[in-house]
Amino acid sequence: MDEPSTDVIQGTLDLLILKTLSLEPMHGFGIARRIEQISRGVFKVNPGSLLTAFQRLERAGWLDAEWRRTDNSRRAKYYSLTRAGRKQFEVEAAHWTRRVSAVARLLKAET
Repeated sequence: MDEPSTDVIQGTLDLLILKTLSLEPMHGFGIARRIEQISRGVFKVNPGSLLTAFQRLERAGWLDAEWRRTDNSRRAKYYSLTRAGRKQFEVEAAHWTRRVSAVARLLKAET
């Protein structure tokens, strides 16, 4: 039997990044790893998609970024949520919850 897809569901990467950064500022690799850990391996984030998402979220004013040293002394770009990013996370989380509830109702529907 084939393994289930571990790609992030289209349209949810921004939400997953915003949620991860609502916990604490992190660098890109840490964000990808955290998403994989919290989802228990269900979601794996493509590094190219992540970079594109960071650029889009920064342009939107939802992320701030600064270069820092990691725990193992490497230089990495750390991202954190702006106030607007926190608001956007709340909006996107509410939309996602609404959609998930609608899908759950559809899956339970009987003839």
